[in-house]
Amino acid sequence: MVVIYLGSLVLLLLASFWSVGGLLGTEIVHSWNLDNYRTLVEEPVYRDVAFRTISMAALVTIADAVLAFPIAYYMARVASPRTRNLLVVAVLTPLWASYLVKAYSWRTILGEEGVLNWLLAPFGLSGPGYTSTGLWLAFTYLWLPFMILPIYAGLERIPSSLLEASADLGGRSLRTFWKVTLPLTFPAIVAGSIFTFSLTLGDYILPGLIANEQFIGTVIYSDRGLQLPLAAAFAMVPVAVMTVYLWGAKRLGAFESL
Repeated sequence: MVVIYLGSLVLLLLASFWSVGGLLGTEIVHSWNLDNYRTLVEEPVYRDVAFRTISMAALVTIADAVLAFPIAYYMARVASPRTRNLLVVAVLTPLWASYLVKAYSWRTILGEEGVLNWLLAPFGLSGPGYTSTGLWLAFTYLWLPFMILPIYAGLERIPSSLLEASADLGGRSLRTFWKVTLPLTFPAIVAGSIFTFSLTLGDYILPGLIANEQFIGTVIYSDRGLQLPLAAAFAMVPVAVMTVYLWGAKRLGAFESL
């Protein structure tokens, strides 16, 4: 853990302070400076890419939370044991498929001759295609199981006695949900958001296949050859964002639900 993972992050941080020089402008010079970070701050393109990526991660997290909660609630509180087991298998099954298979499947679905356009054509509509909206749909699908499972675990751990006590005190179903169920499940929602937010923030394969705009991952991938120090500096942006995110998640008690 310390040598392989944390050691790699330290090397990445050190590389972000280096520069590029030489006759061809491709030689890495081990001179310590803040030029790469200054470039990230001063160049609008990098600020726009960072904002676009963080916004996409937030939107995917919100969408997954909205979709996952009713599914997880039905699994934990409504479904029979047999149905619950079948739903758990259904949620886990997409995780067995290759990431690349699912990524290229969504590229096919969102294409001009894809299934989505075929379904919408009778209504005079068309799909989002290879846009940020299409990427949002693909990300939401890919990471949905990572949100369902923590919420399901959080709901399953709520003692039925608390819900019965709320009913005995005159709390109706909706009031019980807002005052008892949702607050007790909130740490599990935050725990699931760690997965959806971080996975979206660091992904570069799906944006390269579907989106017509640049994201942090695709910029780092394209800069890694000629501008390795700048790519290393840009890679520290999601690391810093996730550090703050994890600190906030810890304050909200998310790690108690993992």
